[in-house]
Amino acid sequence: MARTRSNISDSGEILTHYRACNLCEAICGIEIKVEDGRISSIRGDKQDPFSRGHICAKAVALKDVHEDADRVRKPLRRRGSDFEEIGWDEAFDEAADRLRRLRDRHGAESLGVYLGNPNVHNWGAMLFGPLLIKALRPGNRFSATSVDQLPHHLSAYLMFGHQLLLPVPDLDRTDFMLVIGANPVVSNGSLMTAPDIRQRLKDLQTRGGRLIVVDPRRSETARIADQHIFIRPGADALLLAALVHTIFDEDLARPDRLAAFTEGLDQLPGVLRRFAPENVAGALGMDAQQIRALARDFATARSAVAYGRMGVSVQEFGGLCQWLVNVMNIVTGNFDRVGGAMFTKPAVDLMKFQGRGGYDRFRSSVRGLPEFGGELPSATMAEEILADRGGRIRGMLTVAGNPVLSTPNGRQLDRALASLDSMVSVDFYINETTRHAHVILPPTAALEHDHYDVVFNLLAIRNVARYSEALFEPGLDTRHDWEIALELSRRLQDGPLWQRLKATLARWQMMSMGPTGLLKQALKRGPYAQTVDFRALTAAEHGLDLGPLDPCLPQRLATKDQRIKLAPEPMVRDLTRLRSRMEPIQADISADPLLLISRRQPRSNNSWMHNCERLVKGKNRCTLLVHPADADRLGLVQSQDALIKSRVGETVAPVEVTDEIMPGVVCLPHGWGHDREGIQLEVASRHPGASINDLTDHDLVDPLSGNAALSAVPVTVSPLRGPRSSSDRGNTSESLGVNESPEHSLADTR
Repeated sequence: MARTRSNISDSGEILTHYRACNLCEAICGIEIKVEDGRISSIRGDKQDPFSRGHICAKAVALKDVHEDADRVRKPLRRRGSDFEEIGWDEAFDEAADRLRRLRDRHGAESLGVYLGNPNVHNWGAMLFGPLLIKALRPGNRFSATSVDQLPHHLSAYLMFGHQLLLPVPDLDRTDFMLVIGANPVVSNGSLMTAPDIRQRLKDLQTRGGRLIVVDPRRSETARIADQHIFIRPGADALLLAALVHTIFDEDLARPDRLAAFTEGLDQLPGVLRRFAPENVAGALGMDAQQIRALARDFATARSAVAYGRMGVSVQEFGGLCQWLVNVMNIVTGNFDRVGGAMFTKPAVDLMKFQGRGGYDRFRSSVRGLPEFGGELPSATMAEEILADRGGRIRGMLTVAGNPVLSTPNGRQLDRALASLDSMVSVDFYINETTRHAHVILPPTAALEHDHYDVVFNLLAIRNVARYSEALFEPGLDTRHDWEIALELSRRLQDGPLWQRLKATLARWQMMSMGPTGLLKQALKRGPYAQTVDFRALTAAEHGLDLGPLDPCLPQRLATKDQRIKLAPEPMVRDLTRLRSRMEPIQADISADPLLLISRRQPRSNNSWMHNCERLVKGKNRCTLLVHPADADRLGLVQSQDALIKSRVGETVAPVEVTDEIMPGVVCLPHGWGHDREGIQLEVASRHPGASINDLTDHDLVDPLSGNAALSAVPVTVSPLRGPRSSSDRGNTSESLGVNESPEHSLADTR
């Protein structure tokens, strides 16, 4: 297939390339300088109208992944305990044959697919992946969605009619921001694309606004907040219910224009009557008057927005939490208004090309958990493979995912993947998951293909658009992810002749267009079609500023009657479960078991970033945060290895004694655990850390949404007695020579 023209000159001149960094949700503009065919510096693009020159330390990973000697560049086939390189045609044939034979012999239920987080950062995978899924017809689909943001999608589907109608805070214009279970200073937003968010939050305070953070840990965001409030992990739904109750109880509800197209306003006071602050304060570890004061401050602010993220999503009441966040914004009139929660108007509106979703149309076979959008909860994946019955999963296709480190009870999934009859992985690393594959198909890396962000422009706090050309020309014997999807789908297609002919025509059209052709068509159907076409997009090397978010309701609603459903029946029904948990939640937090939570770190997003030396060297950051009172009670001391046990597993990590964590709570970072046999990640293996998902429990889920409850996991912690753990191995090298400030740059890295 034709390859993208290289931007690299052979003359030895220094060339400058502008693009968006697609390693996390912030989509920061970056400036890459290339000399003699190699990257010599990466800096923030100061002319980018959105990120304004900001980048974080992760941007160096673009260079490191591109040059990584461990990166798989040719297809691999398993031979015993190792892999051998094979040609692309042979690899495609074997991969398709393995999956097709299982489907023909055992039916669609014998196949499963797992799509990892990097897919949403890659437009080729996003645009062409569905064609592959349609051709494969797996009976079981899973993704990182259900260990992350599924409660957001469920709330959007039930309240607004579409899973992608996700409101984002109008951060640059709000006067009061309530952050619950989120750390945007580190994540740069997350379902709120907001580069340089630390400065944006400071700007909020400079203009007289307030930032309030509710979190079991005094996070990086909490440290710059006007107020930080500790809360018991897993109790956030009680706080949100009490806040909404107070708003009605004290006659603070002001839905204003929203009332004309909102159903359920009269129903809410009744269904929330038992959640008065006085009834839930003990469970929260907060004072009832503090809760009421917070509700008053929010409701009476000139503009305000409530924002909840991972901490409130990945718990047993994640669905209720995200629903109540929306309810709080709506009943105070801080929805679809400047300074509140608003919807974007992206140049490419993904809602026009993706279904509105679906909920509980079928259930997982072992535990009976509900599907959403055709996917089953990832917490059920291992048990669906290990089930001792007919109809179990016998073959898996994984695309850009490492669920052994990112889904609950990773050791169980590890065993499950090892038992599969066939496994095919589209990935460019042999990691903790893909080491089980029989065939690995490696796609090109980010700098070897062009890119347009079809997902995170949908979630940006300002309407923007940016197209990034490929920086390096891929080798002749490589394939883009979208080419892999097309080729596999061709080999997997079956059915009646008319169906195969129709699929062939669709593939031919998509192949001839490629991602760029699809982008051109999508722009023509977008809201800026008269001013933003592909030519205008490519001419704006620093990106296009399409303006602030604008009110758009009720027209943008996707419900049949274009009305907000404020009290969806599944949400209201689940309040009964929340009430039944009030007394157990109030158990003594100072006694065992402790509650385990996770944390995100500035130099880490996905597990493969741990194979970048610049991002992992220095002091060990995979530590267990323990409050001094708990450390004294348990006999733990600073830097001592501790044994951490849960119902499903155990691991070892060094202790970090700190009062930034509340008593009764311990905290491990996400994405570590590179100590499995067979991985081929040289740097990560020297800095293995401990996997928090060796402790998270696959049985702990939010029954409403099916999302994994990765937070508030009961654990015991004790001093390690015996040989020192490998979790600290190799983590005592010199401190990282990378500046993590907003003006971070990578220079002289050759």
